[in-house]
Amino acid sequence: MSDPRTNDRIRVPEVRLIGAGGEQVGVVAIEIALRMAQEADLDLVEVAPESKPPVAKIMDYGKFKYEAAQKAKEARRNQANTILKEVRFRLKIDDHDYETKRKRAIGFLGQGDKVKAMILFRGREQSRPEQGVRLLQRFAEDVSEFGTVEHTPLIDGRNMVMVIGPLKSKTDAKAEQNAKRNAAKEAARGARVADAGAASTKPKSVELVETTPVETAPVETKPVETAPVETTPVETPTPVVDTSTSSAQRLVETKPAAKAAVKAPAAKSAPAKAPATKAAAAKPATAKPAAAKATSAAKPAATKPAAAKAPAKPKTEKPAE
Repeated sequence: MSDPRTNDRIRVPEVRLIGAGGEQVGVVAIEIALRMAQEADLDLVEVAPESKPPVAKIMDYGKFKYEAAQKAKEARRNQANTILKEVRFRLKIDDHDYETKRKRAIGFLGQGDKVKAMILFRGREQSRPEQGVRLLQRFAEDVSEFGTVEHTPLIDGRNMVMVIGPLKSKTDAKAEQNAKRNAAKEAARGARVADAGAASTKPKSVELVETTPVETAPVETKPVETAPVETTPVETPTPVVDTSTSSAQRLVETKPAAKAAVKAPAAKSAPAKAPATKAAAAKPATAKPAAAKATSAAKPAATKPAAAKAPAKPKTEKPAE
């Protein structure tokens, strides 16, 4: 089908005009119809070119083409394309297998398709065709709610064939399926909307979480005892100097006395726990050997000739002062 003529492509002097709202305007000149379409910002479409005068309508041509394509698509979808489905049997078929074949045939008939029931004979089974007829008649009775027998059982070579047609046409079956599908979609959409509304109106409950206090075990701190430290006072021994001796003897006595003073504390500092009274009592005993050593050392020094010259030197006079 070719596209209809629109606007300036309409080559007739006058048309029967239909308005944009579907109202009848009447027979008008083509110039008036074009001007009215331009004022409405729409198109002038020739919908019935065979009539006298031709019928033109003011409409949106793009929308018109879209609606026409949708209608053609729906028509193709609902087109009756009947398909012949085949169900095969054996003459000695089991009850479970027979029930499976019956359910499949009911499904085919419900979709609007024809069913071809076929019995396969093997060997000597061909000599008993009456058993095949009884089996096909039983099958036709079991699916009578969904289809009727179009062709009675016939022998085709080694096989026996029977055709069952659906009670509903293909178009009706398609329309019913589409209606069920749309109803299911609407129900699902309504359920989602209801759930969303219930979720928005439901107050949010705040869950209180109980927190258990954590008990900390007390830590016992033991006091640190400091051991007392005994300090023993160290007394420096006072050397005994004899003033009656000469200046030369003083110099000689001071050197051993200093040595004795250094040695004496080292000997007495070993016992740290000795009481202070014992140390004080033992100190005078140490002074006597020091004095004895000093006197014994002074005698040989006086006999030397160098000791006689000592008073004459200036070095020996400094300690005398």
